[in-house]
Amino acid sequence: MQLLATVLILWMQHIRSQVYGQQINQIPKFSLLQEGENFTTYCNSSRILNSFQWYKQRPGGSPVFLMLLTKPGEVKKPDRLTARFGDTRKDSSLHITAAQSADAGTYFCAETQCSGSTCCLSPNLAVAPGSAPPHFSSEQEPEKAEVTMSMKKSNF
Repeated sequence: MQLLATVLILWMQHIRSQVYGQQINQIPKFSLLQEGENFTTYCNSSRILNSFQWYKQRPGGSPVFLMLLTKPGEVKKPDRLTARFGDTRKDSSLHITAAQSADAGTYFCAETQCSGSTCCLSPNLAVAPGSAPPHFSSEQEPEKAEVTMSMKKSNF
C-alpha cells in the first residue's frame, strides 16, 4: 500500500466583505484535489483597487503574508505559486502548481487601503508597516478558500 496525500476538500466559505461600499468575492466554493494537482482561486472586487494581497493561514496559526500585487497585469511567481493582478485592477488570482501537503491551509485575498503610514486590509483591518500579519476574528474574516489535507491509503 502506498500513502497518498489527498486534498480532501477545498471549501470556500462564501462571505462577502463590505468595505467602503465595495464587495470582494472569492471563488471556487468547492473543489476536490489530490497531491500533484493544480489549484487556482480567484478574487473579484466591485471597484478598482490599488493593490491585492494574498495570505495563507495554517490550521491554528496566524495569517502569513504571501505577496503584494500593485500594478495592473502584474504577475509574481515565487516557488510553485503564481499570483496575477488583473488588467482592470478589479480581480486577482492565486495558482498553486502541483499541490503538496504543505499547501494545506486557508488562502485569503485582501485589498489595501492606506492613509498616511497606516494601511487597512479588507475588511478594514489596520496594519502598520513592518508589523505582524493580522489575526482575523470570525466577524472580520475576508474572503477565503480553505484547503484541508489528509493522508489516504491507496491499494496500488
